[in-house]
Amino acid sequence: MRETIVLYPSPLRGHIVSMFELGRLLRKRHPRFSIIIILSSGSFAAAPIASSSSITVLHLSSSAAPAAAQPDQTPFDLARQDTSNLRLALAAIAAAADLRALIIDFFSDAAFPVAAALGIPTYYYFTSGAFALAVFLHFPTLHGSTSKSFKDLGDETVNIPGLPPIKAWDMPGGMLNRGCRIYGYFLDACRNMISSSGIIVNTCESLETRIISAIKEGSSVPDGPTPPIFAVGPLVESKVDGDGDGGHKRERRHECLSWLDSQPSRSVVFLCFGSEGRFSAMQLKEMASGLERSGVRFLWVVRPPPQDASAKSMSGSNDDEDASLEKFLPEGFLERTRERGMVLKSWAPQMQVLSHGSVGGFVTHCGWNSIIEAVHAGVPMVAWPLYSEQKVNRAFLVEEAALALPLSMSGEDGFVSVDELAKQVTELMTGSGEGKVVRERVSAARDGVVEALSDGGSSQVSLAAVAELWKRG
Repeated sequence: MRETIVLYPSPLRGHIVSMFELGRLLRKRHPRFSIIIILSSGSFAAAPIASSSSITVLHLSSSAAPAAAQPDQTPFDLARQDTSNLRLALAAIAAAADLRALIIDFFSDAAFPVAAALGIPTYYYFTSGAFALAVFLHFPTLHGSTSKSFKDLGDETVNIPGLPPIKAWDMPGGMLNRGCRIYGYFLDACRNMISSSGIIVNTCESLETRIISAIKEGSSVPDGPTPPIFAVGPLVESKVDGDGDGGHKRERRHECLSWLDSQPSRSVVFLCFGSEGRFSAMQLKEMASGLERSGVRFLWVVRPPPQDASAKSMSGSNDDEDASLEKFLPEGFLERTRERGMVLKSWAPQMQVLSHGSVGGFVTHCGWNSIIEAVHAGVPMVAWPLYSEQKVNRAFLVEEAALALPLSMSGEDGFVSVDELAKQVTELMTGSGEGKVVRERVSAARDGVVEALSDGGSSQVSLAAVAELWKRG
């Protein structure tokens, strides 16, 4: 029977794309393994992935009648709905093939006890970097050290071995409130990850050398053994038609790329905040004024603000997608900046944009896929985190790796002023002050990533190490 590895991502597009890239890499580097990707019943709208000659894709059918989406439904809940069908699928695969391992991600954690009951070794694919992984691995220890919620600790610092101090309110969103259901999901998933056969991380040794060493030495899990850590990335979408964290298109060359063709080398700052990043109307106007004041050439992807018009930057669906962008921007802004700026509604081919020679800076929400795409392209960043673990990623970008300039934010909503955005964008694009340091560090990081992913590089060695474990069964 053929040795087989099964991958089971959560129904989030960024996670599915990253997991699919891991499958492709395994088939390329270790073709002795058959690769099967199982997609949950909630994944059909999130991922345009089809079976290929090298990878088999199975879609789980829903085990229940369709129900109205709950406002507080999480990816954990979607994965939990599929456990019965997942158990049947894994049992069928194990009966027909030599199933060596199941690889899941953090949000498909409901698969862990299913695989354990079937005796299948389970590995977690952590789609973010080692900096965030250190936070997740230490979370059960932090949970046991206090009875308070992080949200109630405000700007008190949280000490995590190997990391600079992190403010309590900058912890990942699912960890902030002990009274929320998702907090329990996060805690269970972190404990299961620690108990797993190993953790495959979408980063490389050169990008996070010190942090990976600290994790492997056991500092993140003081009360027990740390599972084996395999840094095999950073992996980005193979075909540069996707947008990392955002929507998906497969069309002819986008108009923004033709516009970039006409711009000077490294002169354009790109602003894009993923598929779920939204700002209030007030913040959008402030951003527009900041870009205008900076005098810098820009390509800006704008999503309409949430309909409740709250001042809070947030993620989620919106019913105002068809509204004209002009109503959310200062009067006359588009006309005044048309010679040096381009505004796109909701989507851009992010990987293609970052790889274009005219792009010299990136204002990002600090999603990990966006970060590693920028590093791959050698583009320095300004960090503007919005949700999830993005504030933790900002700490890595700004304090640990110096790959991005920070933005000063005010209030609980993280409001950024005209002057602050203009100042940091100008510093990044002119290479003055800290902007020069960031540019140099990103260039070095890009070279390190290229080396790690090449034959004999650290990421290939790590992949070979985990593949060897699977060969041994």
